[in-house]
Amino acid sequence: MSENRQPYQFGFFDSLIAEAGGVPQAALHLDVDAICHAYQAVEPIARRLGVDAPKARLAGLAYVHISTLGAEVTISPDADEPYVKPCIRTLEDIDRLREPDDYLAAELVKHRLDLVGRLRQRRPDASDHIGHDFQGPITTAALLMGQDFFMLPYDDPARAHRLIEFGVRSALNYRKVLATHQQRPTRPRSGGFPDDFAGMFPPDAFRRFVLPYWRMMFDGLGAAERHVHSELLREEHLPFLAELGVDIYDPSVDQYLSPEVVARCCPVRYFLRIWPSDVERLSADELVAQYRYLVSFKPVAVTFHMGRLVDEHKIAALLAVAREMA
Repeated sequence: MSENRQPYQFGFFDSLIAEAGGVPQAALHLDVDAICHAYQAVEPIARRLGVDAPKARLAGLAYVHISTLGAEVTISPDADEPYVKPCIRTLEDIDRLREPDDYLAAELVKHRLDLVGRLRQRRPDASDHIGHDFQGPITTAALLMGQDFFMLPYDDPARAHRLIEFGVRSALNYRKVLATHQQRPTRPRSGGFPDDFAGMFPPDAFRRFVLPYWRMMFDGLGAAERHVHSELLREEHLPFLAELGVDIYDPSVDQYLSPEVVARCCPVRYFLRIWPSDVERLSADELVAQYRYLVSFKPVAVTFHMGRLVDEHKIAALLAVAREMA
């Protein structure tokens, strides 16, 4: 294989699945009939683009784990995105945090496992995905406590450590329980997590309040290959990736890290992405040029997604250049 060949990753956003099926996006969380119909409606689009049709699944949800800890997760039929209400309102609430006796007894877990069971009866090839296993340590703490969490490491460091450590420990235990229930491997070949809020802390605080818990989470995952997705890191955070033994970093749509900065400063392998906003605003020719530019930085893969029906011709152009360079 030529050393110049460039891998790529492509997928369909939930927004596209919903639009193709003519259903509200929230229905992909709530309605098996709507899910089956929407994924069937995507199949002709996939054929035209020359890609595999996606397996039917519940819409992506990042909040299942925190719901088991008391955070209130509302999936409104009229809203595209779920809403989270934090469960920590006082400092004393942190002292009272306890893991549930049975993670699978949480209402949101039971509801989504039931939906998956009914979906797989209709579509045996459907995914058993009920949501992201968990968020990273800082994002978990922020979801449990809300914006007040970001002052906690400065106002009450001991409680900040207690909350973050609790989030990691419970996430790993939740993942193990769910994986055992669904008969999935608990030690995958590669493993990682998204922690978009970690970059809110400057390097000194990052070293004290992020690094130990990223390490704890990686060790708990036990995966041979480590990867992390974080959208708010700055250039000065990047050396920590090597210190943690991260294998692959995904900056996703990090507003602080241009491809040039990532290529110059990132000490580990990395993904680069065609941003969804660029797919919406740029022409097909401009997107192809951007793709070729990203390839010049030799990422692990260039990723892009289709989020709207109107962008099909642009995605077709991106897929053409991606195949050419792969």
